[in-house]
Amino acid sequence: MPKSSSLPQFFLLAFSDRWELQLLHFWLFLGISLAALLANGLILSAVACDHHLHTPMGFFLLNLSLTDLGCICTTVPKAMHNSLWDTRHIYQGCAAQVFLLFFFLGTEFSLLTIMYYDRYVAICKPLHYGTLLGSRACAHMAAAAWATGFLTALLHTAKSPSGMCSRNALTKQMPVPS
Repeated sequence: MPKSSSLPQFFLLAFSDRWELQLLHFWLFLGISLAALLANGLILSAVACDHHLHTPMGFFLLNLSLTDLGCICTTVPKAMHNSLWDTRHIYQGCAAQVFLLFFFLGTEFSLLTIMYYDRYVAICKPLHYGTLLGSRACAHMAAAAWATGFLTALLHTAKSPSGMCSRNALTKQMPVPS
């Protein structure tokens, strides 16, 4: 019978073993994440409060800001915690973090594609813009983007127990979107 040992937690290997660089890592991530949270909050409040921004592009920007907030809140706090407290553990919900990251990134890519289509219609077919991108069509496209993100995350997370979340040491931290 072969011997095998399994650890119940996952470990991140540090960017640096020096405390000063870990502190710099923490403050850098804190500054960048606060700037991104502030910028996305401003976009959300501007689109919600200004009736001139109640357009298809404003609606998709609002959704894009929500996905960006989700990406930031999924990855950055754990990286900051690990840097500040000099820990290397990934919490037991590795699959949940992978699912949420893929969900928000998949939704973000889908929304960017829809926004490209919105600009195409606005530039190439300006007379048909109101009929092609009415409020109902925008709501359907946004719902399709969120559903695509969910399905992408579901497919990637279903494969991850045999992949990333089954190893006990990860050489790099989760990617941090900006």
